[in-house]
Amino acid sequence: MDSRHPPVSPLYLLERFEAGIVQLDAKRHVVAMNDFARRVLPVAEMLPFDRVVLSFHPERSQAKVEFLFDQAARCPVANPPPMTMIINIPERVLLIKVTRLSDARLEPAGYTLVFYDITELVASDDSASPRADNRRRLLKIPTVSQQRIVLLDVDEVLTIQSDGHYTHVHTAQGAQFCNLNIGDLESRLDGERFMRVHRSHIVNLQAVTQLHRDDGRLALQLGGSELRVPVSRTSAAALLARLGLPN
Repeated sequence: MDSRHPPVSPLYLLERFEAGIVQLDAKRHVVAMNDFARRVLPVAEMLPFDRVVLSFHPERSQAKVEFLFDQAARCPVANPPPMTMIINIPERVLLIKVTRLSDARLEPAGYTLVFYDITELVASDDSASPRADNRRRLLKIPTVSQQRIVLLDVDEVLTIQSDGHYTHVHTAQGAQFCNLNIGDLESRLDGERFMRVHRSHIVNLQAVTQLHRDDGRLALQLGGSELRVPVSRTSAAALLARLGLPN
């Protein structure tokens, strides 16, 4: 168990964390928000409010947020559950939930977006030695499973595989879906331990157990599992040097 992150109850988290609340009309224009949302989102640059909600998010996160609203809009049930997503902005990791609203006749009336800043749960406090890009290092990776957030200790991660805007985080227990893209994770993980060995793969160097050469291409086996990760030709020399092996 990581002593830096002792277990906490869901009730404690609900009591401690402020919620950012954003009200939107049926066309996804921002109508109103609470004070916490004003502090976290770039409201000063986005006034007046009559803007599509995507404009309040970094460009790299906009496709994810749009997908989240699309899923909420298309849900066929009368009382759809909130859709959940995690996004990464320069200093924060946000857990976002979106729910569709309906009027008395069950006609679409807009949306409510609620978000929590979960940075303290998943990142280290680098105030003593801040990073050049102001991004706090991740100690846990937030993943999504059946509308639940599962926090994976980075020590347990074998490899991270890109899947478009998203990733799959592999541990000895299997793979978990993560809303953060591979570039977001690469910038937040400990570079002494993790290495991007391919445009679609990050590996935990401490988990490497075997090296293979398949048709002249290097591949890694991780953690005693059957996982094999390809290594790009441009990364091979640097990887071998990191592992203390001759090129």
